[in-house]
Amino acid sequence: MASSEHPDWSARLHVVTGKGGTGKTTVAAALAIALAAGGRRVLLTEVEGRQGIAQLFELPPLPYEERVVASAPGGGEVRALAIDAEAALLEYLDMFYRLGVAGRALQKMGAVDFATTIAPGMRDVLLTGKLKEAVTRTANGHRAYDAVVVDAPPTGRIGRFLNVTAETARLAKVGPIKSQSEGVSAILRSPMTAVHVVTLLEEMPVQETVDATEELRALGIPIGTVVVNAARAPMLTGARLSPAEIRRGLTEAGLPTDRETVAGLVAEAKAYKARLGVEVGLRDDLAALGRPVVELPSLADGVTREGLDTLAGRLLADD
Repeated sequence: MASSEHPDWSARLHVVTGKGGTGKTTVAAALAIALAAGGRRVLLTEVEGRQGIAQLFELPPLPYEERVVASAPGGGEVRALAIDAEAALLEYLDMFYRLGVAGRALQKMGAVDFATTIAPGMRDVLLTGKLKEAVTRTANGHRAYDAVVVDAPPTGRIGRFLNVTAETARLAKVGPIKSQSEGVSAILRSPMTAVHVVTLLEEMPVQETVDATEELRALGIPIGTVVVNAARAPMLTGARLSPAEIRRGLTEAGLPTDRETVAGLVAEAKAYKARLGVEVGLRDDLAALGRPVVELPSLADGVTREGLDTLAGRLLADD
């Protein structure tokens, strides 16, 4: 199920965020598989050091190296990268200052960790800088990746993570750090980027989705699709809840029809219908955001590779 407005997956940088526990890593992986269909190459990245991608695909912890983790219909390929701030800083120093061995010496001295500790904003600048590099990288005159998907920080931190210009203003007034962050900021605020927010049909995740959407709009960062994860088709819609109807159904099923059983089922049915009413209100709240809304089904067998393919197909079906 989706809103009347169809999602647009044409961006080259897809940032996937959501409240913790909503399944944003799962949605990011499914989106990467969906975007890779038809022979495209997609890079799936993470930036929080949780190794969530490796766990999802049942792989050993990912190094700071792009590795193939999945194939897609039509010969597509998904590569994954766990972006490490320390490794990104060494790469940055080598790129701009040609430090090479000296950079590795800095790592042994702990200077890298020291730099990102005294200037916490530096970490996000490095992480988003690596994303920019992957998005703009070319090989043999062609883009290295057709799309980059990011399993990003949760909604409570997504604004600060993406607002690299403000963070850098406290770190540097001139020089490569400032110029690089300005380049990152330009991409993050362009049609090349879309931030997708993952939620559940529950009060707190929906409220965080609304708050994050308002924050991102204020920052001028493009918002893509709202993804309702683990949605379930409603039951009992239009059903009568009278004890007589429930007793009749129990009789037809050959089940006990004692008063206690019937009363318990009546109470559960009423509570369930009340919950459906709450979900209707939550869907209205999400629709009011003015962005496409896609609902992904709850996976009965858990998050397997087959399940990821199912979610990927649903994402494309709403395109």
